[in-house]
Amino acid sequence: MKYIITCFIALFLFGSVSAQNKNDAAFKLKINSIIKKMTLEEKIQMLHGNALFSSAGVPRLGIPELTCDDGPLGVREEIKRFDWASANWTTDSATFLPNGSAIAATWNPIMANKYGVVIGEEANARKKNVMLAPAFNICRMPLCGRTYEYYSEDPYLNSQLAIQSVKGIQSQHVAACIKHFAANNQELNRDSVNTIVDERALQEIYFPAFKAAVQQGNAYTVMSAYNKLNGYWCSENSYLLNKVLKGDWGFKGVVMSDWAGTHHTVAAANNGLDIEMGSSGPYDQWYLAKPLLTAVKAGQVSVKTIDDKVSRILWLMYHTSMSANHPKGSISTPEHAKAAYDIASESIVLLKNDKQLLPLKASEIKRIAVIGDNAVRTFALGGYGAGVKAKYEVTALEGIKSRFGKTADIRFAQGYRAKYQASKTAEQNGDYNKPDQDLINEAVALAKSSDVVILCIGSNREYESEAHDRKSLELPFGEQALVNAVSAVNPNTVIVVMAGAPFDLNEIKKSNHTIVWSWFNGSEAGNALADVLKGTINPSGKLPFTFPASLNDSPAFNLNTYPGNNLTAEYKEGILVGYRWYDTKNIQPLFPFGYGLSYTDFSISKLSTDKSSYKKGETIHAKFTIKNIGERSGAEVVQLYVNDPVCSVKRPEKELKAFKKIFLKTGETKTVEMQVKVADLAFYDEAKKGWNTEAGEYVLELGNSSRNIILKTKITVK
Repeated sequence: MKYIITCFIALFLFGSVSAQNKNDAAFKLKINSIIKKMTLEEKIQMLHGNALFSSAGVPRLGIPELTCDDGPLGVREEIKRFDWASANWTTDSATFLPNGSAIAATWNPIMANKYGVVIGEEANARKKNVMLAPAFNICRMPLCGRTYEYYSEDPYLNSQLAIQSVKGIQSQHVAACIKHFAANNQELNRDSVNTIVDERALQEIYFPAFKAAVQQGNAYTVMSAYNKLNGYWCSENSYLLNKVLKGDWGFKGVVMSDWAGTHHTVAAANNGLDIEMGSSGPYDQWYLAKPLLTAVKAGQVSVKTIDDKVSRILWLMYHTSMSANHPKGSISTPEHAKAAYDIASESIVLLKNDKQLLPLKASEIKRIAVIGDNAVRTFALGGYGAGVKAKYEVTALEGIKSRFGKTADIRFAQGYRAKYQASKTAEQNGDYNKPDQDLINEAVALAKSSDVVILCIGSNREYESEAHDRKSLELPFGEQALVNAVSAVNPNTVIVVMAGAPFDLNEIKKSNHTIVWSWFNGSEAGNALADVLKGTINPSGKLPFTFPASLNDSPAFNLNTYPGNNLTAEYKEGILVGYRWYDTKNIQPLFPFGYGLSYTDFSISKLSTDKSSYKKGETIHAKFTIKNIGERSGAEVVQLYVNDPVCSVKRPEKELKAFKKIFLKTGETKTVEMQVKVADLAFYDEAKKGWNTEAGEYVLELGNSSRNIILKTKITVK
């Protein structure tokens, strides 16, 4: 029987591979046939933008334009063909999805896939072939203006989420464009900085999520980053695009530039860029337009190189706009709203609940004060980053009213003015951090007369924005003064922070007993937050990056490598990014990577492996038992780290190698297995130019954050 099952599986897999090979072969024949019919001029027209978000097709051969759109938060509103002004459509209101770090905080690849499916379906409804998402550059330093768009500081967590978001988008015959490749980790000087990164750090930290998205997610497009990497622009970096991406990883799809991120004609064409995109014309004068035609005729770029680019674009089209059984798509549906709610509700992180104030006991509360500008602010738009013309967005105040309004009197006070605008200069923004005493006085008066205060602070989409980095970790808009004043008059104060990146919460952590971290959490943000506060949802989010106690604890600042000297940022920390740095250097963070509380408690026990010794081609099967020992159903994210105590090179104190989000009813017990390939214990050996799994002892460490390791066991690699 076992033999029959094995044969059946082999036949199934072979059949699938065979069918895929037949499809690829058929595409190749079609593509070669089309290319033979094209003039050189027609080919080159396909290699550069012909409008803000499209590149040309060949109408006489039935090849349509290739259309793309932002972005990571949902399909942006329709803009005019040749400028950024709104096209004033009435049918382009979309679902606003939780931001990237919120998705990462779910620690749930299923949520990343849900996100992708919604993006894909809504892109189809808008006739977009390529979505410029997901974005998952490593969170190297906490001030980066696009941290809210990105996922986490860990390459393994990034990889698992990237694979599923790409698969979700592309399940709808829409291309995911993974970005920004590579080492684009700051917004300050992003279009001119030269990042100096050693080979090992690239392979272990900055490449893995891109590699996984290409090889396991089968991403159809990649966007090159603005910056230089080790002396060469990413859009013309042969090592990055030709050797690693197209060579080592076998990428079949299209590399497109970031907008106006192309710098030369011959270097870009020969070194791996396929489509040049940008924001303004004349389009026929771009580097990959008429100048490329001249370069080909002069013999500087071969026709074979041009044909390879056109072949890749046509391959992309046969998987998207020219695919068989192309889905019609849908936009702003109840199902999409439910997906946004599910992601948001799993992303919210309970940072502190010392007095068990949460969940709020609605039957005992008669007056609720909701305080803070963020309680009434929406986050779908703002700053320079791509936004969404959301069909609707539930604010925190609206969510709280809908969940508590029938039994409690709910009143609002603004508390602070969020006066910062990303488009203004420092002088124009003035002293935006100065507290507004009149607003604080109003908030204090309301807090005094209320049973509970829900104080909503943090940042917004103007303060965290593409094209600039924050200046510090300090809470903006005089919020700390507001927190101090309100907390002093009402002991039942819940601090809710809405932001996409770490902030300095030292004083709040010390002085306040209840802290909830939310995000720019999409169309259903207010409902998800209110359900967490009420206990309808038991929070299960975990921090996707370390919160430093001090900015100088962060490696880029500790080593004085940000923003760089003479437009050169040397990544001196190498592989010690995020918790790898804090744990190896024994620096106590404010909140560690992977941290998050629940309204229930879990016990984790009986960690074991199927063997004590493994060969290099084998897989480690680790088992443990988890039990919900509290009084509420909930979910725990169990994290498996690996430590290599004796190694020929310096390694981090621990590295995340597996995780699982486990949902348990009260009293329920589960035995859970995690698998780690022995090959994944390797480090990148620069001397050998390859991965090296050294023989010896390794320690498996199981916990629910990088700093709370509950169980350990040792294995040996022969």
